[in-house]
Amino acid sequence: MRATMLHPDVMPILSPGRHRSPRRGACFMEFASYLAGERWSDHPACTHATLAHLARMVNDRTSDAGRARLAPLIPAVIGLTSEDPMLDVLLAARAASAAVPIAAEERQRSQAVGLRIALSVLAHRDDDLATETRERGAGALRAAPAADAWAARFIAKVGTGSPVLSGMSARQCRDIVTGAVDGIARACIDDADDRLVALLSAAVSDTARFVGASRQPAAGPAAVAMAAAPARSR
Repeated sequence: MRATMLHPDVMPILSPGRHRSPRRGACFMEFASYLAGERWSDHPACTHATLAHLARMVNDRTSDAGRARLAPLIPAVIGLTSEDPMLDVLLAARAASAAVPIAAEERQRSQAVGLRIALSVLAHRDDDLATETRERGAGALRAAPAADAWAARFIAKVGTGSPVLSGMSARQCRDIVTGAVDGIARACIDDADDRLVALLSAAVSDTARFVGASRQPAAGPAAVAMAAAPARSR
């Protein structure tokens, strides 16, 4: 790998698609690899794979003006990584919740199915992020009652024992993200860029909360006792 690929001497410009070098531009995640000091790539190790997939999709589906608004988010994704598969589900639910109320009917239905499955996976988690995700998802489904009813019938017909419905793989979550971004970009609305930028910003925030919570050590008995003890006067 040439030194210029590892440490470019030019500041890349955000543009859609993949780029062989920073001189030809950069997508969101290529720019992240540049800032992180990694090898030039749109799949850098510094960011969770599903969040990175969402970032690439939003980068490619926004207008030039909308894409420029993504730049402040790039540093925020560096270091947001986790091996916990629940993060994939949370991100899929976030994306589907944004798409279901506004997407065209054929995309609404598939997104409603994905969202219902994601919410069922999150049903037994009682942390704040999961609770907020379930509430947001339920609201999105209420905003599209016909699609929600279709999704419920489809799931009942296929059965929860189906491999499609028995769980969510990372690939399935990314397929939902793909459909969500495409559905928002193609929707008959005037503010698609605003919604896509807001979606990525919210997903970055969700991921930061999830990663931050997972990195916090559990308080041991000594820490709990210290926190409960009255403060001594100095």
